[in-house]
Amino acid sequence: MRANFTRARGAGAALAASALLLTACGADEPTTDGDGENEALEATGSLTVWVDADRAEVLGDAAADFTEDTGIDVELVQQDFGDIQDQFVSQVPTGEGPDIAVGAHDWLGTLVTNGVVAPIELGDAAADFQDVALEAWTYEGNVYGLPYSIENIAMLRNAELAPEAPETYDEMIAMGQDADVDYPFLVGLDPTEADPYHLYPFQMSFGAPVFGTDADGSYDAEDLQIGNDGGLEFADWLAEQGAEGLMNTNIDGDLARENFIDGNTPFLLTGPWNVPAALEAGIDLEVDAVPAPGGEDAAPFAGVQGFFLSSQSENVVAATTFLTEYIGSAEVQTALYEVGGRAPALTESFDAALADDEIVAGFGEVGAEAVPMPNIPEMGAVWEFWGTTQGAILNGDGEPTELWESMAEDIAGAID
Repeated sequence: MRANFTRARGAGAALAASALLLTACGADEPTTDGDGENEALEATGSLTVWVDADRAEVLGDAAADFTEDTGIDVELVQQDFGDIQDQFVSQVPTGEGPDIAVGAHDWLGTLVTNGVVAPIELGDAAADFQDVALEAWTYEGNVYGLPYSIENIAMLRNAELAPEAPETYDEMIAMGQDADVDYPFLVGLDPTEADPYHLYPFQMSFGAPVFGTDADGSYDAEDLQIGNDGGLEFADWLAEQGAEGLMNTNIDGDLARENFIDGNTPFLLTGPWNVPAALEAGIDLEVDAVPAPGGEDAAPFAGVQGFFLSSQSENVVAATTFLTEYIGSAEVQTALYEVGGRAPALTESFDAALADDEIVAGFGEVGAEAVPMPNIPEMGAVWEFWGTTQGAILNGDGEPTELWESMAEDIAGAID
């Protein structure tokens, strides 16, 4: 039996609200017939939504409610999540793409520059979402998606081996050494490319973000910060961790997880995807903020998933209504959280999840202070050089600050 989602308003009112929002944004003004009926609100046409298998059932329930309320059919087409971005870019210009698709916020730069997505006007509903979720789905001042989940890493702690959360990185290492285990702390790393995603909170604590931001909080590709003095300080610190064996590029993500589960380390820097295995192993699990080695907060990246609107949709009013009034409802956001295990983007559902699950609460509290993964196309040039430089520094393959400066120059050249 499908879920019975409660609609905040009647379908006609919801469609009317969406029409007014679109009019405010410069869409063609709806016309009226002789009786004053709004032709733009007639329940006509249909919607096609691309969704992955994990979210298909929840979207199916929401779509059934939407069709029941409006008379507008919604066709759900399951796609492999990893293929959606490329398929969307190639199909939308031909008129074969969907009206709505699920995706990740860091695709935005590619989607916007290819002209295949349209902004979504959330109006007053914007205040109902977590700040980091809306920041992630904002590009050049426009919101391009309806967010539904926030994902980030945090520090998993075996409370039996480390009863208290450390306040600093050095304190964490000391606690791990006192626990008399094989490893004071672990993070999974690649032998040659390390893992910039997992190491980013440490880098941020030295005041070295990848990019600066402009007045509206958007990332500024012309303000490359990764090579600043804080970045050089981070490079020296990273070399020390490699030399002391505190970060080992021979221990990948699988080995790090196995050692944590086996009780060989009290701390594992990872995401919610490793929580089920730890709980099944009977670990007394706590989720903490990432302890900072530098003088600033150790803010990880936040990845925000959501649903975006095709620039070629022929039923924009209905699509916007489905996004804002149905996918954006507390019922749907909570249902998506329950199948995905990621903190909801909607504040009402987020607060309920935090009260319901201490693990999700831990990740959610860290995620609320995270920074969105850069969604600008120039980020592609960063990944190309970032990981290999971290790997070289950890493995002692050169003078750390020289390697970091060379990386920053290479990134700047690639962006130019």
